[in-house]
Parts: sequence; C-alpha cells; structure tokens
Amino acid sequence: MGPITRREGLGLTLGAAAIAFAPQVLARSRAPSLNSLAAAKGMRFGSCIASGGGGSIANSRYTGLIERECGLLVPENELKWQTIRPSATTFDFTRFDAILDYAMRKKIPVRGHTLLWHRSKWMPKWLEAHDFGTRPATAAASMMTNHIETVFKRYNGRMKSLDVVNETVMPEDGTLAQTALSTAIGGTETLVDLAFHTARAAAPGVQLVYNDYMSWEPGNEKHRTGVLKLLEGFRKRGTPVDALGVQSHLIAGRKPQEREWRDFMDAVTAMKFDLLITEFDVRDADLPSDIKVRDREIAATTRAYLDMMFSYPGLRDVLAWGMADPYSWLQGFEPRADGRPTRGCPYDGNFVAKPMRTAFAAAFLAASKRG
Repeated sequence: MGPITRREGLGLTLGAAAIAFAPQVLARSRAPSLNSLAAAKGMRFGSCIASGGGGSIANSRYTGLIERECGLLVPENELKWQTIRPSATTFDFTRFDAILDYAMRKKIPVRGHTLLWHRSKWMPKWLEAHDFGTRPATAAASMMTNHIETVFKRYNGRMKSLDVVNETVMPEDGTLAQTALSTAIGGTETLVDLAFHTARAAAPGVQLVYNDYMSWEPGNEKHRTGVLKLLEGFRKRGTPVDALGVQSHLIAGRKPQEREWRDFMDAVTAMKFDLLITEFDVRDADLPSDIKVRDREIAATTRAYLDMMFSYPGLRDVLAWGMADPYSWLQGFEPRADGRPTRGCPYDGNFVAKPMRTAFAAAFLAASKRG
C-alpha cells in the first residue's frame, strides 16, 4: 500500500482514539450501530450469516453482534446450488429456511445469494456430469428456469435483492466461464441472459444483481475489462440487470490502482447500474505479524476504499463477509504464513471492535446522504 494521505491519517488518528474505548462503549450499547450510521445516510449495513457453526444463527454470541450492528443479512452458502440441489429432481431448502426464519423473527431483511454461481468447480458434481440428452439446449434451459422459478415461488416477496449470477468472468483473461449448463444451452451469454429474464418474470420488483470479485489491486485489469464487457452486453441485449455487486475482498499492503478503479466504477455507473458492496473483508497475508500494524493497515485500506465507493450515490447496501475473525472464510482459504489468525473482519476473536469497525463508522459519517 502506498503512503497514507492526510485524510486517511486523520481518520486513523481519530480511529485509534475511538477504538481505545470502543469495546466498553459497545458493550454498554451506547455507540450507534453501523447500520444506524448507514441508515442516517440512506444506506444499509449488513453481513453474511450461516445456518450452522460459529458464524451462524446457532451461535447466540454471534447473533447478538449481528443484531446489534446489522440491518441486512445474506446467506453465506445456504442458497447456492451445492446446498439446495442434492439432485437434478430435488430441492432442499432446510438451511436457508432456518436463516430466513431467524431473520424474520428479528425483523432483519435478507438478500439472496446466488441463483447461479457460474464456475464448474462450484457446481454440484451431479450437474457437471449430467446428461442433457438429445436436446441439450432445451433441457438446460428447462433446468435453469425451473431452478429460479422454484426459488422465487417459495420465497415470493421475502427478498428484495438477489445475486442472480455470480462470478462468470474469468479473472485470468476476462473471458466468460464455461460449465456443463452453459455448454448444453449453447453459450454463457445465453445462459446468464435466461437467468436474468427468468428472475425478472418471476419477481418483477426484486433488485437483480450480477456479482463478482474484480478489485482495485494490480492484477485485476483483465477481470475488470471482462466485467465491463459483460455489463455492456447486458445493456445491448436488454438483459434486465439492475446492479453490480462488488464483492470487495481487499488486500491490505498492496498499493491500489485508484485511478483505474475510479475509471471502472465510472464506466459501470454510466451504464445506469446501481452498486452494492456485497462481501467486504480485507486480506492481511502480505502484512507483518504485529497486530497493531496489521489493524492499522487494514483500517486505512477500509477507509480509503469506502470513501471512494461511497462517493457513488447509487451505492446503498454494504455487507461484510462476516463480522468476527474466527468465523471468516479467510482463516482457511488464505491462511497466513506465520500461522496467526487473519484479522479481516470488524471484530476480533473476543468480539472486541477493531480499527476496521471504526473505519466503517467514520466512512458512514463522512458519506453524503442518499436521496
């Protein structure tokens, strides 16, 4: 990461002072929640949540944190094909039903993730090996349509925003991913267009989102170009896509391409796509072991990124991909070389608020109000 600007330095100074007493203040529930700070600007703050395990509705300590801080939830894995489609002819909504029932009891809105995670390695094994018969395009279209219509029929009116397609642009070269479904139907564009059109017909009032993890660090150039090409194609073909979900799995310690990222965001919004931050966390594998150094750099990265993203008035929803470090996917997906836990979430393993949480609060306070 490059030199910290004066603005970021001021934010970190204030953040360091605030975090010194934040745990005690938060414990007494006197500090405004992140969602209340967001709501004051016409925005919402939320998090993913699981149906089982530590970072889930089964952990009362974790749900206490969720209920204190969040005004929006998204299932981590519980609405993906791997979970709800045990076979070509069956659905199992048990795990997502549990999340939705919990959220409804607590009166927390839920957004959906995802109707199609379009990568072969994330598809059910049965689907990648499926025989689509002598009329594969018709069979694939029927399977995709039935999947989406079944989900919306079951959850009619209970989700106002949903990731229809997730990660169909290959980061290596910007081309579109190929799966058994897209091969059978005759191409990825045909498949994703069908997914969006089917979703629009099934749920006319729902925000339909394309979600991907292109980012602002070097090495994402081809990924960003591929996403722009996909979005341009949506507009040319009249595909009903309302917003781009920007996952925002950031990497602290790498100088971001701020100008190129701004150009990318400007191009997206010029096509009249709204924006969501859908999966925010910060990777710290490049940072030293010292916790204070890591937390400072993570907070600086968080604040700089949010300040830029919040400058776009079409961005209203911001979701962390987990609220406490022990339950983050990063612990297993990208472990540190020194073996120490990653610190990419707003709260640590003791549920103590970290400088990242302060950076979030400061960014919401500084954001312009949405109309």
